[in-house]
Amino acid sequence: MLGDDTTEQRLRLLQAEYTQHQRRGPGDGRTATRTTSPAPLDINVLDRIHAAVNEVVEHTRAAAPEAGPAPSDETRIYDWSRQHAAHFQPERQQALEALIYRQGLEHAIAMGDTDVVNKHPCPACGCWGLLWRDAAQRAACINRYCIDNDGLSRTWPLKTLAHHHIARQFATKSSAT
Repeated sequence: MLGDDTTEQRLRLLQAEYTQHQRRGPGDGRTATRTTSPAPLDINVLDRIHAAVNEVVEHTRAAAPEAGPAPSDETRIYDWSRQHAAHFQPERQQALEALIYRQGLEHAIAMGDTDVVNKHPCPACGCWGLLWRDAAQRAACINRYCIDNDGLSRTWPLKTLAHHHIARQFATKSSAT
């Protein structure tokens, strides 16, 4: 397993802890009479989990149509995908690992851990000054000289950070052999 095994752990934590319905507090005491009860789970988190699982299944089946049924336990989807990717070309394995790593970053950010982007260098300048911009849903470089054509700080989607991270791991692995 070349990618981070924390992706499975983050998905498990997201399932166990973050699907609980968020209590908003007592408010001012006045509320409208409800005709139905609220959902006992946070539907947005469940949708995020199902979308991530479906993305991995589709990616795996596109390259390995003979792959058997996906596991019913969503947290085992990454192991299932890696098992069927064992015979992939290195480029396909790298793409799968980048997808899994990106999802790990997304899971962490969904749980409020935006510090995961700080652990990556900027793809443009290489400095270790990335911060998560929630409004843009992108990582931004804080180096004042790392700007785009409009004079704004460069920003990067998680997909780019994951691609560069996994590419570095594959390069290290191939140069070590």
